[in-house]
This record gives sequence, structure tokens and C-alpha cells, in this order.
Amino acid sequence: MFTKVLVAEDYEIANQGIIRILEEEIGIQNIEEAKYCDDAYMKFRKAYREQDAFELLITDLSFRADHKVQTRTSGLELIEDVRSIQPDIKVIVYSQENRPDKINMLFDKFEIDGYVCKGQNAVKELISCVEGVYQDTIMLPPELASDPDAAPMIHLDDIDIILLEELAKGYTKKEIRIKLKELGISPNGESYIDKKVSKLFDDFKAKNTTHLIAIVKDLGLV
Repeated sequence: MFTKVLVAEDYEIANQGIIRILEEEIGIQNIEEAKYCDDAYMKFRKAYREQDAFELLITDLSFRADHKVQTRTSGLELIEDVRSIQPDIKVIVYSQENRPDKINMLFDKFEIDGYVCKGQNAVKELISCVEGVYQDTIMLPPELASDPDAAPMIHLDDIDIILLEELAKGYTKKEIRIKLKELGISPNGESYIDKKVSKLFDDFKAKNTTHLIAIVKDLGLV
């Protein structure tokens, strides 16, 4: 199994979820994380220079812009720069993107080794993906593999992730509205938040907020 893995993910909730899966479910202990593509690249270069290279890169595609100026602003740029130095590093993309044409492009153009879509089955699929990629298997997501037995997936967008993260911290919808406003996200009204949370209840078949957070924690999303 892989012994050294680099995780690039800007959402703390997803970042820690990936690390927990790698450590507890797969048994990988040497894991480094980065919330910015530039930071991930610097850690990669340092390890490569010291002849202690990473064997696997797990990265999101999109990263939120903030006050910190970045040279690399997307997972695609990170993949290109890393592969230009270490062509044989394995790459798994962990993203909310679910368009088959875009996912196909990642395999065709960027020659990624595996893809996992953030959602209800993400934990199970990430474990399978890492194990398959280690065996030199190209791991397609169910949407591309056309698996008739694959369960319907719940696709989470950036707002869903923020809502789950804030709800897990115990914030009220009014406080979450302020958070969305501070992040420059619109719409951000309480009625909009109500609709998004209601959809999360339906998607995860949760009875209330406590039940919802318990479910997503079990799935490794929180």
C-alpha cells in the first residue's frame, strides 16, 4: 500500500474526512495536507528534493479564493505542475464535479488514475479507489463505469459543504446567513438556507439536524 500521501483540499471538513479514511480504513500513516495548491506544491517539491517523494496525490479541483495570493488556483494546475516533475506519481481527484464529459477529460487529458465524487458513497468509493490505484488499476467513478448496481449518489455543492460544516459546529441558520454574506455568497437569505437544509434532510433521509450531522459524520463528510 502507499506509504506517503499528499492531500490538497481547502475545506477542513473534507480534508480531515479524507485523512481519517486513509489512516483508519486503509492504514496509511504518513499523510501531509494542504489547503492551498501552492502550499501543496511546496510540500511536494520539498519531499521530492529530499528524495522522500509522495507516492499519491489526492486533490480537489476547485479552491476558494481568499486574501492569500496564489500562483496555482486549481487542482488541475497542481496536477500539471506535480506531474511535470514526477510523472509517475499517482493522482486521485476528489471533487463534487459529476459531469461525465468533464470527468472523462480528466482521465484523457490529465491522465489521472482515479476519481471520487463527493457524496453519499464517497467513503466506500475512496477506499476502493485508493486500493485500486495502488494496484495500477484506472478507477472510474460509477457514472463512467456504467455500473447498473451503483446506488444513486448525493452530489454536494460548495454551499452544502459549508452548511454541513457550520451546522456541525452548532451555528444557527441566522449565524450561517452571516457567514455566507461574509464569504460573498449569494443568495444567502434564511429562506434559501432553509431550502438547502431541507434538501439535505431529504437526500440523507435525516429526521432533524442532529440526525443529519450524525449521518454525515458516519460517512466521513464531517
